[in-house]
Formats: sequence, C-alpha cells, structure tokens
Amino acid sequence: MIADNKTNIVYLSELLRSDIRYTKTCNEITTILDSFQIPCKFLENTNDIWARDYMPIQVSENKFIEYRYDPDYLQGLKPDERDSKTYPDLVCESLNFKTVKSNIILDGGNVIKSSNCVILTDKIFKENEKHYDRTQLIDKLKELFEVDKIVIIPWDKSEPYGHADGMIRFIDNSTVLINGYFRDREYSKRFQKEFFGSLELNGLKYKELTYNVPNPNEDLNWAYINFLQTKDLILVPKFGIEEDEQAYEQIKNSFSEYSNQNRIFQVNMNETAKYDGALNCITWTVME
Repeated sequence: MIADNKTNIVYLSELLRSDIRYTKTCNEITTILDSFQIPCKFLENTNDIWARDYMPIQVSENKFIEYRYDPDYLQGLKPDERDSKTYPDLVCESLNFKTVKSNIILDGGNVIKSSNCVILTDKIFKENEKHYDRTQLIDKLKELFEVDKIVIIPWDKSEPYGHADGMIRFIDNSTVLINGYFRDREYSKRFQKEFFGSLELNGLKYKELTYNVPNPNEDLNWAYINFLQTKDLILVPKFGIEEDEQAYEQIKNSFSEYSNQNRIFQVNMNETAKYDGALNCITWTVME
C-alpha cells in the first residue's frame, strides 16, 4: 500500500480553481506546493471538489483500485445532490489511468492507510451488506489493498458521511493520531470501548489532538486532523480560532521528521470547511 508519506504529486479538482468560492484556498495551496516544487495537477470531469472521495486508491506504483463511488449522501431526491456526483471512470480516462475495478462501495475519505494497514469506519459494512458479510468483506479488502490488517473503527454518527479522515491518521506504521474529542464530548461508553479497543486489538498506539481553550469550536476543530500529507510536506488547516496554534504545535511534535526541516505549514480552510471538508478531502495524492 502506498502510504501518504510516500506520495509526491497532488491532484485537485479543476473546480477548486474555477469556482470563485474556493479560489483563495486553491491559490494558497498551490503557492506552497510550487515553492517546494511539488507537482500539482487538476482533475477534469469532476462535479465537486472532494477529490479524495471519488478517486482510486493507489496500492502500488501501477495499481489503482477503483471502487464503486455510490455514497448514500448523494442519493437524495434533490437535483443538486445527484448532479454533484463525480464519476471516477470519466476522470481516470482523462488521465489515462488504468484501474482495477471493484464492486465494493466505498468513499476514499474512509480509507486511512499505512504501508501495511488500512483503517475504515464500520459504515463499510452497511454499504456492502447486500453483497458481502463482514468476514468476506474484510478478506476482500485485504486482497485488494494488499495489506495485512484491516482495522474497523465505529462510525462517528455526528459526522453524516461515515469517513475516517476526520477521526484518525497514521503517524507511522504503529502509531496513529486521533481527534481527542472522543473523550471530551459525550460519546457513549460503547463507542469509546469499540474505538480504543480496535486500536489496541490491532497493536496501534495513539496520540490525541486536544485543545485547552475556554470555548472549543467544535464546528471547526475536528478538521485539523484532515491535513494534507505528502513525502515532502504537511499542510494543516487553520481557521482563525483559538485552537489553531495548539493543533499546529501538536502536529509538528507528532511529525518531527517534517517539522525539523520546516515542512509543515498552515492553510486557511474556512472556504471549504463550511461545506464539511478540509485539506485531505480536497486532494488526491499519488506516488509517481
């Protein structure tokens, strides 16, 4: 599996630079990437900016898994929901990317990966219950992703999309960084037991992002963990709130190999956060 810290090219939806709602964010990201000579390319034939969700999962240099991008949150009756669905096969054709197609229903935002492990929320079971039982699905995911471990964490129902990338990220193969709100908010004992129990069962150590501020901004501070990571750079969301610097310092401490080389930067993500996404959501990173 190609982990985030092995990637060297960043892709963004063409909409991110053509839609005036996001141009400031796009310019800030591309300016930083350009300064480090990290190639940034734009995806055509996209109907929304959330490239991470619909683009394939890179397993090896030339193997990309194209899953069924058919999320429940884009199956409503409203035209704007249906019209905003992107068809990854059209995007991949425009890139001349050859993919391995799978019938598994999945969003890329629910795939958190190291070189030998993938973490997903248990929404994956609900999405695929008509075709796979749990054991079959886990075995199929291990085969497709070529990993030893599939770690299932409970779906945080306060987040409607069922994605893991607002909950957890890998620091290295044995350690993850998690959003500390699982302890701060009124999460059920069952949720906490399942979440932390799954990490322990799979031998994963963890560090928590926590904030010591009088009035935590829970509408935004979840998004710090939705950072962009490549081989050479980490970009961390900021919002102009009290938690910004505390999150930034904790992420720098967690990824010292980047911070020691001054390769962690903040990017204002207010333009996309109002639509429930941040840096990992809007980027697709690959190793070429």
